[in-house]
Amino acid sequence: HEFQVIADTGEDASVYCPQSDYAANMELAEALPLVAARAAPAETMKAVPTPGKSTCEDVAALLGVPLQQTVKSLVLATEERDDKGTVTRVQVWLLLVRGDHALNEVKASKVEGLKNGFRFATVPEIIEHFGIKPGYLGPLGLNAGMKAGDGKQVKIIADRTVANMSDFITGANEWDQHIAGVNWGRDLPEPDIVADIRDVQAGDPSPDGKGALAIQRGIEVGHVFFLGTKYSEAMKATFLDETGKPQFMVMGCYGIGVTRIVGAAIEQGHDAKGIIFPDAIAPFTVAVCPIGPDKSPAVREAAEKIYNDLIAAGVDALLDDRGERPGAMFADMELIGIPHRLTIGDRGLKEGKVEYQHRRDAAATPLALADAAAFVRSKLAA
Repeated sequence: HEFQVIADTGEDASVYCPQSDYAANMELAEALPLVAARAAPAETMKAVPTPGKSTCEDVAALLGVPLQQTVKSLVLATEERDDKGTVTRVQVWLLLVRGDHALNEVKASKVEGLKNGFRFATVPEIIEHFGIKPGYLGPLGLNAGMKAGDGKQVKIIADRTVANMSDFITGANEWDQHIAGVNWGRDLPEPDIVADIRDVQAGDPSPDGKGALAIQRGIEVGHVFFLGTKYSEAMKATFLDETGKPQFMVMGCYGIGVTRIVGAAIEQGHDAKGIIFPDAIAPFTVAVCPIGPDKSPAVREAAEKIYNDLIAAGVDALLDDRGERPGAMFADMELIGIPHRLTIGDRGLKEGKVEYQHRRDAAATPLALADAAAFVRSKLAA
């Protein structure tokens, strides 16, 4: 489980359904097939010239068709090694996703055959298996004349949506050429594996069937992982159970990102003037701001008394005794995000008043001088 704080500047994409409780990060969010069932072929397969158009976006624009009618080819490789670590066999894989979709490498790593690790195929490996450099690759004509189990066979993994597509467009394995009207079964064999290997998109159906998915960026500030006995077995970390027999410890990982919490708090609490920290992590909880303490002994004494009362009560307070002009002093306190501010001025003191203002308040609230410290403590307790 990950604990995400919503922030548009976050590095993680969280997927959720506004109509239900479904939520997952992008790496794990399930992508349902967007084509419910494969339709019968309606077009004749034909080669179409696409000079200089190697991306699905460019091909769709050239041919005047929806991007969703194209299929994207990505080539991976897996390696088998002997006891000495020498590569003894390389297996090439062709992964197919719809032209408007992106490969999810975490999902791909869970597909049978790719679980032990993969890499993107090299250009020489692609030329050996497809007869062409990357740019116009596709599933047609692969493995021709090869026997099942041949080490040079390309294995094809189709995303769930691609497996249900018909009359689609894909690379022709010839430079500046694509093939239109391609259909499974009629024009090329069924894929070796059909799996969920793509990123979800906003608007995709939720896996729980209760609405459409939305995507929000966030900052991961904590996590809980179940580790099982993976590390305790390696470390031979055991305990004796109730029968006196040794058992491997079951482990979990519980982490919190201390510095990330600060960044997340700032992302969620700020305005044009600066940071708005929550009380719990503010550098100081209360700023005591005397106006002209160097000119008014009464202001200085009142500010010091309020400050000392707050400190004695265990409140983390800051006394700004620099003698700055009010505008500059207030701007500094707002910039660094101190959530509560008490302002003491000579004019207000003549009436026995000071001013309180929370960082989010639009205006200050007059208070009796004698009640100022207690008022702030009541705000903190609330």
